Amino acid sequence: MEWISAMQRAIDYMEEHLLEEINYEDVAKSVYSSSYEFHRAFSFLTGMTANAYIRNRRLSLAAREIVETGGRITDIAFKYGYETPESFTKAFTRFHGVAPKLAREESTRLTLFNPLVIKLTVEGGKSMDYRIVQAEAKQFLALVRNFRNEIINDDDNHEVADFWGEAEEKKLLSPALLLRKDGMKDLYGLCTPTKAGTQTFDYGIGIPIDKDTQGFDLEKMKQEGFLLWNVEPATYVVFDCMGKDADCISKTWEKFYKEFLPQMGYEAADQTDYELYFDAANPKNRPGLFCELWIPIRKK
Repeated sequence: MEWISAMQRAIDYMEEHLLEEINYEDVAKSVYSSSYEFHRAFSFLTGMTANAYIRNRRLSLAAREIVETGGRITDIAFKYGYETPESFTKAFTRFHGVAPKLAREESTRLTLFNPLVIKLTVEGGKSMDYRIVQAEAKQFLALVRNFRNEIINDDDNHEVADFWGEAEEKKLLSPALLLRKDGMKDLYGLCTPTKAGTQTFDYGIGIPIDKDTQGFDLEKMKQEGFLLWNVEPATYVVFDCMGKDADCISKTWEKFYKEFLPQMGYEAADQTDYELYFDAANPKNRPGLFCELWIPIRKK
């Protein structure tokens, strides 16, 4: 999918249906995308979720209507999708910094949120290191949990980070790490797209099953909470995420959608993407590398 033009079509769709009961899933359908992939692409391209865009546009338009008309605030609240005046007042105040009843005062400052326009800007003088890998089928042993699509690129949500923290604090990964040789105890953060119509995705933390993995009893590992995660052969673009924390992963995803896809003739593929965290003693590890980001792609 050509994400730049698709995202603009999505914005146009939202603008045309702002007064209707819509959410990001409806918008994804309008551009023939899975809700998961649309949510991720839109949030990394624009810096906000589609639901946040819809909410901000409605609140901006509602403020304008309050100021420019003599309409009842309760009626305006219902018009812009709020079920009660109280919920509208709370959202309005959080967005504009003042309550709706104060919006008509001459000295009140309100927040203007105009429609987005997606444009591709090509800048020179910047490098983006990557490599293309034809990956064979892989199998992982992983702890897996289910998460809501909405948490992707949400700075206020830490559910995936908390999952990692819990796994480390409770040593949940120890049974799997004991199967790996010293220096090869790499960990993978596995993420799979959702199927059409679903509102969640699976995220797993685990190890690869390969020549450096000892034999194990699968039933016993299942009792420890592990599952087998199979990944089919695919073409991947691999980026080095350089930094001290997970912020570098979000920045790399942003570059993938804003710079790599528009210029390289690829599109995102429906396959597992993953982060590869090297063991500190692994020769492939190096200073400043937080992880490798592996993203499945295919030629357009």
